[in-house]
Amino acid sequence: MAASEIKRKFRNLLGGKQEPVQSPIEENFSHEQFSREAAVTKAKNQRPRNPHEEQEIFEAIEEAYYNNESFDTSEFELKKVPEVLDLEKIEDDGTTLRQQLQVVSKKVSELVLQNHPAYAAELQRVMELQKALQLASIICANGRRQLTIARESFTAASLGLLANYKKRQQLVGLLKSLRTIKTLQRTDLRLKEMMEEEDYCGAIQLCLECQKAASIFRHYKCISELNSKLQDTFEMIEEQLDVALSKTCLNFDVDHYEKVQTAYRLLGKTQTAMDQLHMHFTSAIHNTAFQIVLGYVELCSGTGSTNFQKRQYSDLCMHISIESFTPCLIDLCKALWGVMKSYYRTMAWHDIHDEEAVADTEGSGNIEATFNRCYIKQKLEHGLVRIWQDVQQKVKTYILGTDLSEFKLEGFIQVLDLVNRMIEIGEEFCKSKSEGLQDSLKQQSLNYFRNHHRARMDELRMFLENEGWELCPVKSSFQIMQLMEFRFMRNLVHSSQASDKGVQLNSSSPSHHSKYFERYATEGNPFETQQEEEENEDVWAGTGNEDDSDSDSDIPDVLKQDFIDEITGETHSNRQPKRKYSRTRSYQKNVPIVTNTSLNVFRVIGKYMQMMTVLKPIAFDVMTCMAQLLDYYLYTVYIFFGAESSITEEKTVNNRLWVTLQRIQENMIAESPVPGAPPLEVEDRRDKVSQPHISPIVNLISSDKLYGLAERIVAAESLVFLGEQLELLEPHLEILIPPNRKAFLQQFYSQTVKMATELRKPVYWSVTGQSVDYDNVLQHMNTVRWDVKDIMSQHNSYVDHLLMSFQNFGVRLSEVGRRVPIPKAVYDTLWEHCVRLANRTFVDGYANAKKCSNEGRALMQLDFQQFLSKLEKLVDIKPIPEREYVEMYIKAYYLPESQLELWLQDHKEYSNKHLLALINTVDHINKKGRQRLIGLVEELERYRR
Repeated sequence: MAASEIKRKFRNLLGGKQEPVQSPIEENFSHEQFSREAAVTKAKNQRPRNPHEEQEIFEAIEEAYYNNESFDTSEFELKKVPEVLDLEKIEDDGTTLRQQLQVVSKKVSELVLQNHPAYAAELQRVMELQKALQLASIICANGRRQLTIARESFTAASLGLLANYKKRQQLVGLLKSLRTIKTLQRTDLRLKEMMEEEDYCGAIQLCLECQKAASIFRHYKCISELNSKLQDTFEMIEEQLDVALSKTCLNFDVDHYEKVQTAYRLLGKTQTAMDQLHMHFTSAIHNTAFQIVLGYVELCSGTGSTNFQKRQYSDLCMHISIESFTPCLIDLCKALWGVMKSYYRTMAWHDIHDEEAVADTEGSGNIEATFNRCYIKQKLEHGLVRIWQDVQQKVKTYILGTDLSEFKLEGFIQVLDLVNRMIEIGEEFCKSKSEGLQDSLKQQSLNYFRNHHRARMDELRMFLENEGWELCPVKSSFQIMQLMEFRFMRNLVHSSQASDKGVQLNSSSPSHHSKYFERYATEGNPFETQQEEEENEDVWAGTGNEDDSDSDSDIPDVLKQDFIDEITGETHSNRQPKRKYSRTRSYQKNVPIVTNTSLNVFRVIGKYMQMMTVLKPIAFDVMTCMAQLLDYYLYTVYIFFGAESSITEEKTVNNRLWVTLQRIQENMIAESPVPGAPPLEVEDRRDKVSQPHISPIVNLISSDKLYGLAERIVAAESLVFLGEQLELLEPHLEILIPPNRKAFLQQFYSQTVKMATELRKPVYWSVTGQSVDYDNVLQHMNTVRWDVKDIMSQHNSYVDHLLMSFQNFGVRLSEVGRRVPIPKAVYDTLWEHCVRLANRTFVDGYANAKKCSNEGRALMQLDFQQFLSKLEKLVDIKPIPEREYVEMYIKAYYLPESQLELWLQDHKEYSNKHLLALINTVDHINKKGRQRLIGLVEELERYRR
């Protein structure tokens, strides 16, 4: 009784005001008076809590409250009350339970509010469903009622009519199916017609439609057989489409290729088509090259094709004859060019259509189309190198299959030009340097060129030995660029100027303009033979617009003048038989002096430069051989016309020219065989040329012809003209030879080309030495007494004799000028030699004086000044060469002993005889001093030796 009372009171305490205590999960929400508005109001009146705090309170609810609905929460809480009651503990537990109750109530109200719209919607759906079921029930009832009426109204005949109509509809459907089957049976013929018309897209679409229709009527037995036939037809279309694709490799046609690509796009095989295309290009290169070479081999052999068709391509190339080699190479290059051009145009077509496709599909996000375009672009770019390697290999095999040593130079250059053009096309095609083709050509070309150059050197020796050194009649405006052998340089200059202008005009444009693939994009071929050989040279005098040889309208006025009188200003014509002699000016300007030999050298140099242009790997070797041509020509002119003057005491050859001549003799000139000596090595005989011998028709000893002065002028000035023309070629040679070989080119121009003008001195020296009788002048000087006591006012007669000899030499020089033009440099050189020899004669004559007085020295100076004053009116050279040579020798007589000793040591240009004669004739030096000076001179002579 006490326990039950305590529990009752405890319940009242927990619930307050005699209300029973409820657990958090036993809150009764099923009462009808609990409405949604009351729950909202209750939620608003609750004290706001922290969501985290509420979550902690919710999670603190014990698991026992969630067991089942029959769970007695009050009993559960009472069992937790200890035997000894603690009021605070009970109040705390009550507070906790109330908090948990509030949290649970809040969550329940939130769920109710959250699910209320769904509840209302579901309730509305249930009501609509109920209405639909009621309507269906009404329709069913009406249907049953109408069926009952129909059963009572219709007769058996009406039902039979309906059955027949149904059967008719079935037969109409069957007839339609039969017509479709008949159409499918006839489709095969139409497909063949469309393939013949190259309507690949239409054929594919028709075939796909037939396959679709066949799949619809596959329940018919005949259609199953037709389906397999359509599959075979479809495969046949793909095969013919592949054949059509292969045709684009040899002759690209935009319309044809577009049809093929559209057809492959319908099939969804654009990537497969690109793979097949590269295989077709490889096959086209092989088959084209094989058929072209096979045709020429059969034509040359005259046998049936069965003997060669089964051979390899490399074997066929070895059976090409020399006569057929170049035409076959041209046809081979043309055909391979056609394949590369087709590939190039194929890439261009895809570039254009890819841009259009990108513009059409931009923003659509078609990943497959984008992937196909990237695949095709990458495949085409990678195929460039592969296609070129196949082409290069075919040309290389063809070149190596024939021995090119039997070719003439023109034919060999044509071959090199064709191959070099193919290399340029390859560089433009895929930026390839074609190392394999260049290396193979380099060795063959080097071997060929060495043999060819040896023949040209022997030919040059033959020309020189048979050269009469006559003037070759060319126009006054002649230059080597006018020769046919230099036509290629004119084309290079024009193309270079055009390209420079193009670069200036298009410097802001980064796009690359192709050289071949745009120029021959639609028609033409870079390997078509150009008939440039038919061009005539306009270099000969009397050709072109020039008048006949009797007319001198084209000759400059200077060339029509033999001499000009500077005192009166009167001009005397060459055609006047008699004229008053005055200052001689027989030289002519701007007249190219060319011989047959030098013209031949020009032509050989032109061919050599053409070879350097078309085959740069051996450009330096060709350059060395070109230098040998000029070296041999220079050495020959010296041996023929200048060697006799170098053995005299006069030093007519300067050190640089002498070194050049010695180098040429050691490196190029073969020694004459000595009887009993061992034969020369083969290498020595091959690399060296025999020394030429002057033609017997050249007369160098006749005084009437001034000792061959005309021939000497033609020989020396043709060499000078050859050097001048080579200087014009120097910029072109710098471009052609490798950069690491520029030193050789500079050495060639400084040690050979520049030496051409230096050769004038030894060539003309013997003419001046023999044309004026200096020995007779010297004999006249020996008869003069120089120990006179009176100062003379009249010069000696030997001066007039010498000047008269000069006048005669001038007249004869003018006569030579009628035969050959005498340039200003030759005129100056001849007179410089004359004056130089005269001055040497003066010093020799003065040194022969046994005795000499001061008055005699004055007479010497008077004679020399008289000579100089009249010489200035006679010749047109300033300053007078070696004037100081004579004046210083005369003035040395007046020097005291100490100064004379220094003078003897400083002036080594005088011979020992001259110095001893000076010492012996000086009368103001005693005997002891004279002996000392003589000993000094002899000691200096020993050192000089």
